[in-house]
Amino acid sequence: MQLFPVYPLYDVEIVRGQGCKVWDANGVEYLDLYGGHAVISIGHSHPHYIKKVTEQLAKLGFYSNSVKNSIQQRFAQRLGKICGYDDYSLFLINSGAEANENAMKLASFATGRRRIIAFSKAFHGRTSAAVEVTDNINYKAPINRNDLVTFVPLGDINAVKQEIEKGDVACVIIEGIQGVGGIQIPDDCFMQQLRKLTEDNGVILILDEIQSGYGRSGKFFAHQYSGIRADIVTVAKGIANGFPMAGVIISPKFQPVYGQLGTTFGGNHLACAAANAVLDVFEEEKLIENAANVGEYLLNALRGLKGVKEVRGRGLMIGIEMEEPAKELRKNLIFTHHVFTGATGTHVIRLLPPLSLTMEQAKDFVERFKKATNNI
Repeated sequence: MQLFPVYPLYDVEIVRGQGCKVWDANGVEYLDLYGGHAVISIGHSHPHYIKKVTEQLAKLGFYSNSVKNSIQQRFAQRLGKICGYDDYSLFLINSGAEANENAMKLASFATGRRRIIAFSKAFHGRTSAAVEVTDNINYKAPINRNDLVTFVPLGDINAVKQEIEKGDVACVIIEGIQGVGGIQIPDDCFMQQLRKLTEDNGVILILDEIQSGYGRSGKFFAHQYSGIRADIVTVAKGIANGFPMAGVIISPKFQPVYGQLGTTFGGNHLACAAANAVLDVFEEEKLIENAANVGEYLLNALRGLKGVKEVRGRGLMIGIEMEEPAKELRKNLIFTHHVFTGATGTHVIRLLPPLSLTMEQAKDFVERFKKATNNI
């Protein structure tokens, strides 16, 4: 049996990681400015993380959610406190797409409505409902096209208002910062208007913080820059530093009904041990503050370079829009300058490093980027 070819692969195999560096099978060292799609939040092979996950695995790796799990309870209480949603509830599952699926399902149960508003260039996942609110027709099979989703331009409050006034909208789903869409940041004023509009009309506001959350923006959630609170927040990626885990943070206005939601693997003992270890490191090493400080340096250092059209982002979620297509630049960064980055669209280099990236490593990256773009 062969693997089904889903992704185009670079001809390099990463076999080891430490902090913000990784090594390939030939022993070549790379600076990791991508963190495996924003998943590695505290750095590769963090000793505290290894210790806590190993200790839990030696006790119990998994058991059913039909029994109490104090590790889940501890994680929920800690997460609520650190993220500012301590009066909300937490439902734990396995992936970001699954989190968004359940968030939209909750919104539809609560309102009795079916229609959803999403935004141009949005990405919310590839499963059934999540892909319907993703603005890319190439990801959607015929079974996914049910005409229940309306896409409006990001930042256009009048377009949102026009749709909500039709009276059949269950929820609005929006990313704290659009990642796949090219690191597009919703305006704070727009976010405040959106919050008021949804509240006034009984529409559920879902904040997808799967990529932009968990400290990456320099605040725990990117939408907190605008001073709003959502009805539902979805989280994943950096939540457990590579162990599959996700969560739905749910307002007290929702009344739980047994059977509406469920999961086999979600919130298992090993996943929660990993997630608690991540919060330990966040607090001990002040990683959210580090993301804000190092991110500010990178944003300023990359602006104005030859060949760079625009630099967008907050914290350690940064998009470098190039004047020319970025495909060859990304390959050059990997194979010549030994830096892993991401990309989105045709022109944007995407930076999503571990939140433990040091100022020295950030400066090292800037020098390598300058060489790759002939700025030195």
